[in-house]
Amino acid sequence: MDEPTAALSAEEAEKLFDIVRLLRDAGTTIVFVSHFLEQVLSLADTVTVLRNGIVVRTSPAREETPESLVTAMLGRAMTLAFPPKIQPAPDAPVVFQVEDLARVGLVENVSLNIRAGEIVGLAGLVGSGRSEVARAIFGADRCDQGVIKINGRHVHIESPVDAIRAGIVLLPESRKLQGLIMRLEVGHNVTLPHLGTLSRATLIRGRQENRETRDLLADLDVRPPEPRVKLTSLSGGNQQKVLFAKWLFRRPRILIADEPTCGVDVGAKQAIYGLLNSLAEQGMGVLLISSEIEEVLGLAHRVYAMCQGRVVAELAGLSLTEDAVMHAIFATPQVN
Repeated sequence: MDEPTAALSAEEAEKLFDIVRLLRDAGTTIVFVSHFLEQVLSLADTVTVLRNGIVVRTSPAREETPESLVTAMLGRAMTLAFPPKIQPAPDAPVVFQVEDLARVGLVENVSLNIRAGEIVGLAGLVGSGRSEVARAIFGADRCDQGVIKINGRHVHIESPVDAIRAGIVLLPESRKLQGLIMRLEVGHNVTLPHLGTLSRATLIRGRQENRETRDLLADLDVRPPEPRVKLTSLSGGNQQKVLFAKWLFRRPRILIADEPTCGVDVGAKQAIYGLLNSLAEQGMGVLLISSEIEEVLGLAHRVYAMCQGRVVAELAGLSLTEDAVMHAIFATPQVN
């Protein structure tokens, strides 16, 4: 079973585990592959760790911890910590605004803003409207009303082409279904939205395309940093870095990252955390959507909490706590 819980809620995953345990008790041998280390340790009897295609060790699950598995996987000790937050300047301008965005039955009068150099989180349960907001901003789905502003100026977005031209890009929650074309080479995936900047008349400048792509892949530590390899030959973490490369090939103003660490291992997670932090430090505005509350709290400077298609709270500073976010997304009053 290869990443069987990647797209499941916690409740759905528990139901799957019950079935797996029934199969095990009936005599079925199960190989369970997952980057969710807690799930591995709660389900497996024996754990085998691989690094760079080589078996590092095999041991009883009861003798391992998430920290020991991370160390074995990476070949060095690494805490599951987030990079330090670098606060945007107090006078940093608002570079992105959404006012009264709505899609009937899905999103109701959502307003938010992002300052230069700021990571803003959008937290909520599955079905709360987070991804619908992202897709509406990007023009992937029609919105019934709403105003979008870049640097204070109204931009008209009816399609992803309009959004890209305005400097807004979307890293979708599924790289395989929405973000990348799996049958193409790495380089073609990276440059596909940018061919207009690489062509003269109807001819693509192949040498420039190859050179710029290789440099970017190396900067993002994609392994191997080779544009000509098939995307399917890369690990999930490296495929996700290619998705980042696709939108960083021509630097956007606003990056919307919807579940940016979904389906990647802890090493790739750390790299993505560092990348998002670095992009914000360089002045980019980042809208971060994640089902992992720890990820939102660890990266975001401010958080908008969503419930049933509406923004129900804006949290920052001392009010930005796990307890406050959880109460908001479940729409329950917080007891002081």
